[in-house]
Amino acid sequence: EVQLQASGGGLVQAGGSLRLSCVVSGSTFDDYAIGWFRQAPGKEREGVAAISLKDGITYYRDSVKGRFTISSDNAKNTVYLRLDKVTPEDTAVYYCGAQRNHHLLDFRWRVAGSYDYWGQGTLVTVSS
Repeated sequence: EVQLQASGGGLVQAGGSLRLSCVVSGSTFDDYAIGWFRQAPGKEREGVAAISLKDGITYYRDSVKGRFTISSDNAKNTVYLRLDKVTPEDTAVYYCGAQRNHHLLDFRWRVAGSYDYWGQGTLVTVSS
């Protein structure tokens, strides 16, 4: 079984930056793809970014391209999501999830139901 521990959330001013971390344990690290999702109050969980730990391919939703960066440190079994130029619309609880690498990852990465394991979430609040 895979365990994920998300951290790094907090209060940040609009235009600022934040780095979220997701520590992955319990299985072979590069068997999986890790996705970051977010859920704002009253809204559905949406995929923000994902990375295949096998080959490093990354995926982003359009609204965060050029502002958010997903990366991994395989030695630390950790996936990061750096948030730059944040806006109040980025306010949400951010979750990391894990799914096994799949040849349809370019579609599956944004589908919450494709993920087998989830971390507990970390709150990001952007003030205007």
